[in-house]
Amino acid sequence: MYKAKYISPMIPSFNIAKTASFFKDLLSFTPVLDTETYAIYQKDNLSIHILKAGQDIGQMEFYLEVDDIDKLWETIKEKLSGLQVKEPFTQEYGMREIHIGVPETNTLLFIGQEL
Repeated sequence: MYKAKYISPMIPSFNIAKTASFFKDLLSFTPVLDTETYAIYQKDNLSIHILKAGQDIGQMEFYLEVDDIDKLWETIKEKLSGLQVKEPFTQEYGMREIHIGVPETNTLLFIGQEL
């Protein structure tokens, strides 16, 4: 399994259960707190906070840096049905990345590994 290196966002969600499930089922985060209005999930000593979104919410983007993006891709690619996804590609600034729209939010997840 991959190792997450850096992340610490607070993500507003229109459906906390579905957003939490995305991090748990797809990226193997573990619940620390899980209520109807607030959830905290962790992986490799890093945390994601998910809170109830209001009516007027803008898009959020965040970056998850990992140690082996291709290994992660092989683990998750069959679980991405119905999600907005950009498969692994190399950026001109020296990162290999995957982009995924987080369910039930207006959030884009960038997953990357330094080349």
